[in-house]
Amino acid sequence: MINMKVSVVTPCMNSAGTIRQTIESVLHQTYRNIEYIVVDGGSSDGTLDIIKEYLPRFHGRMRYVSEKDRGIYDAMNKGIRMTRGGLIGIVCSDDFYEPGAVEKVVSHLTKDRYQVIYGYCRVMADGHAAGFIKGSHKDLRQHMIPHPTCFVTRDVYRDFGMFLTVFQISSDYELMLRLYNSGEVTFTQIRSVLSNFRIGGESRNLKRRTFENIVFKFYHKAYSPIETLKRLVGLYLYAEYE
Repeated sequence: MINMKVSVVTPCMNSAGTIRQTIESVLHQTYRNIEYIVVDGGSSDGTLDIIKEYLPRFHGRMRYVSEKDRGIYDAMNKGIRMTRGGLIGIVCSDDFYEPGAVEKVVSHLTKDRYQVIYGYCRVMADGHAAGFIKGSHKDLRQHMIPHPTCFVTRDVYRDFGMFLTVFQISSDYELMLRLYNSGEVTFTQIRSVLSNFRIGGESRNLKRRTFENIVFKFYHKAYSPIETLKRLVGLYLYAEYE
């Protein structure tokens, strides 16, 4: 397991202000058998210049594509299809890994075919730590685990599917709940910070995220029909009278 190739995917769009730190965090990982895939949605702000600048520093271990996509989850799926590694992590262009993150993840790999390995996530606001996300897979029916820290074995995506692009904000949560409910995927939590997450972007759209969560939780039987109806009505009233 120690020599397993790990693929890291970064979806981005007009991320010139943050992507350098993201790329640096992958470049300086203590674990070296990493391939890096950057999926750009057609940036126009200098993001591509930064990506190209780093290509020589990865010595052939970095590839990128730049073209229009149908949103962040479409970009993630595209990146996953480009990977060759047996373990796949996704770090968005607003986020960055801790230096030893990948090495810690690889050290927790087992012989199980289907695995999700994840850890704690530091939340960043205005360049400063604002807290930590330490959600456990045991509570997935209520709360999402820190997706910026998740590494997934290749066979999981092949046999259980990738991100559903019908969701704009919560497809990562839907995927993890789908995997957990299968009963076939081993989840392993590492009790240390693996990644850093900047507050902002689509994740701030609370109403949209809440609606999507209600829909897929009902589908995956985390909510009963009555509970689903109550939550949808509550969301509607909140939207009307806030």
